[in-house]
Amino acid sequence: MADLLDTGLAWLDGQRERFLTQAVRYRRSSQEAEVLATIGRTVFRLDVGMGVTERIEARDYLIGAGHLDPFDGPKAGDRIIEERDGQRHTAEVMAPGGEPAWRWSDPDRRIYRIHTKHLTTEPL
Repeated sequence: MADLLDTGLAWLDGQRERFLTQAVRYRRSSQEAEVLATIGRTVFRLDVGMGVTERIEARDYLIGAGHLDPFDGPKAGDRIIEERDGQRHTAEVMAPGGEPAWRWSDPDRRIYRIHTKHLTTEPL
C-alpha cells in the first residue's frame, strides 16, 4: 500500500510547480540553468548584544531539488537572476548571522528553501 501522506505531498508539490512558480536563472560560476521557483521570504531575528535584536528579511526561492541536480544542490555564493517588471534582479545565495544559506522546505526533502541577499537591479 502506498504512503498516503507521501502521495499527498508529491501532489501538492506538483500543484506548487504548476501554479505558484516563475522561471528564474540559477547560476554558479559559468554554469547556468533556468529553473522554476516559488518566491517567498524568511525573517531572521539576530541578537546583536546588549538587548538589541536586528530584524533581517531575506527573499527566498523554493526550488525543487531535482532542478538543481546539475549543481549538486545550492551553495552560498551562487546567484539567482529574476526578471520581472522590466528589470533584472540579481541575488546571492546567503543568510545572515551564520545561518545556513538554504534548508529543506518539506519533510521528504523535495524542495530547497534558498535564502538570498539582493545584489543589483538593472533595467532590461
